[in-house]
Amino acid sequence: MPNHYKAAVIGLGRMGSTFDDEINQGGTIFLPYCHAPSYHASPQVELVSGADPHDEQRAIFGARWGIDGHRLYADYREMLEAEKLDLVSVCTTTRIRSQIVQDIAQSGVKAIWAEKPIALTLAEADDMVRICRDKGVALAINCARRWNPFFAQARQMIDQGELGEILQVTGYGQCGLSHNGSHLIDIVRYMAGGNVSWVYGEMESDEAADGENDLMGNGYLAFDNGVRAYIRGMPCGIANWEIDVIGTEGRFRSFANGQDVELTKTHPGGVRGRGIPARIPFPWPARFPGMGLTIIDDLISSVENGHDPRCSGDDGREAFEVAVALRESHRRGGVKVHLPIKDRILGIQSQEIHQDIVPARVRRLQQ
Repeated sequence: MPNHYKAAVIGLGRMGSTFDDEINQGGTIFLPYCHAPSYHASPQVELVSGADPHDEQRAIFGARWGIDGHRLYADYREMLEAEKLDLVSVCTTTRIRSQIVQDIAQSGVKAIWAEKPIALTLAEADDMVRICRDKGVALAINCARRWNPFFAQARQMIDQGELGEILQVTGYGQCGLSHNGSHLIDIVRYMAGGNVSWVYGEMESDEAADGENDLMGNGYLAFDNGVRAYIRGMPCGIANWEIDVIGTEGRFRSFANGQDVELTKTHPGGVRGRGIPARIPFPWPARFPGMGLTIIDDLISSVENGHDPRCSGDDGREAFEVAVALRESHRRGGVKVHLPIKDRILGIQSQEIHQDIVPARVRRLQQ
């Protein structure tokens, strides 16, 4: 199949290029996963360019993916002007992500695949979503569990009514609520369906809640479709990175950080004939495609068929807004906080922006 879409990456570090080299088993990740390897492997895409202010990052990226130096740029704006691009990934620090996404949206591309968290403030996220919508650009935020085959299969079962009415979703994952909390909050939202109406939050400390930095916390979420959810972002012990979905007729559970799943349904029998919860085989997908390829296929489908990506800009913003609302609940003495939040200046300084002058790949090598 000939290439139909020309792609480029902005931010040529770990998630932009080399993260897959760190992965040696599946779970929530199936390779290719990060941006450049996924574009390189896709039969529908040609990876043609990249931009990064660091000389070493550009050199490694060019050598790895066979891209000539004249198509590698220190300034992403020069790349957007010089290259005719269809798909662009944004794998930079969150500190500059909002402006970059807005610039890309106004450059004439068809779709953007941006890393999480979506932004540092609600106002930044609003601007990103609004400009992409106005320009007709599909925006996907890389809360990648939505594209995991197990969660996608579970969501399909929920939509088909196999678990009955969903009552509760519980998510366990020690994380900063903005940074990896983007994954935790988003997958809880995906499993629950609907939108969060209000929350209660408890943060790791009063001092952390009073600050602007990323922080761990727990929360209770009320959805507009009647589902209730709990999120534990503080240390979870043996239950770290588990998702539990409880319905009136079935239960789905992902545990061991996505490396195993179980399905429970009610079978006839039991005391007074009320039924017995029994574990049954989960209907595994017939194929386990690389998650990056699944994302690209979804992104291209959104361009060609006019639907939102599975994790859209709106979804990325909602996950971030839930995190901010949970912190605000604690700040205000544990009160109920309704969404949407009125004060759009509010935000969380994602933990990944600290020391972001030095690329994450270099920092890891130094450690």
